[in-house]
Amino acid sequence: MSDTKVYLLDGGSLMIDGYHAFWNRGPAGEFRFPCYAVLVEHKDGRYVYDTGFDYDHVMRVLPFEKPSQTREQTIPGALAQIGLKPSDIDYVINSHYHFDHCGGNKHCTTACTICHARELEVAFNCQPFEHLGYSDLTFAPDRARNAGKTLPSEPALDMYTPKFETLTGDQEIAKGLWLYETPGHTAGHYSMMVELKGRRPMLFTGDACYSKKNLDMNCISSFHLDPVASLKSMHRLTELAAKHDAEIFYSHDPESWPTYNRAPGYYA
Repeated sequence: MSDTKVYLLDGGSLMIDGYHAFWNRGPAGEFRFPCYAVLVEHKDGRYVYDTGFDYDHVMRVLPFEKPSQTREQTIPGALAQIGLKPSDIDYVINSHYHFDHCGGNKHCTTACTICHARELEVAFNCQPFEHLGYSDLTFAPDRARNAGKTLPSEPALDMYTPKFETLTGDQEIAKGLWLYETPGHTAGHYSMMVELKGRRPMLFTGDACYSKKNLDMNCISSFHLDPVASLKSMHRLTELAAKHDAEIFYSHDPESWPTYNRAPGYYA
């Protein structure tokens, strides 16, 4: 690996109501949105930002979100399309620990997980209204048990990233690979920016901003810990994009997603 490359790994899709996607604005009705992981091939290693959802977990706990995911849209399946295995991943970066961003962590058994210190803490001690968001704790079953959380019995339960590196504040974790604090959606949310040799930087919002429509409407999603902080973080993303001349890539945007170059294609 020499010059940095970025792959977008299709992870399938979920469904929510429009009033959740655009809080108190809507319109109402089924809103199907994409989920994806970001693989960064860097000279210092392979980093995956978020790992999507686990289909079996969603069907068991949140079936009303009507998951759609093929074998090729799981982390092992998506990596196989570019000739890699989960064991080739050195680091998993989680923007936050909602179920649709950490469901594939358990496959990356040799990776070190990087996350915000506050996020790792609240994942096992969340507010009551965050319960479903933090329902998939299989990325760290021992921590879940120690927190008194009951986990379903499943063969993959003890497959999880064994090492955690927690951070606070804005951090350049590798040359040209930046994590920016964007709290509000959750207590310890990180967005990510990747600098590339042949194009503008790529700014991945995570769930600090679901879609371009959210940004244009100045409207956050309904799933949040702190709506005021959420709005400030969305504004911060706009400021970061302007400061670094970065292109924004949204986490759950059904209109933008078809325009993205998806794996096995890549950005460099």
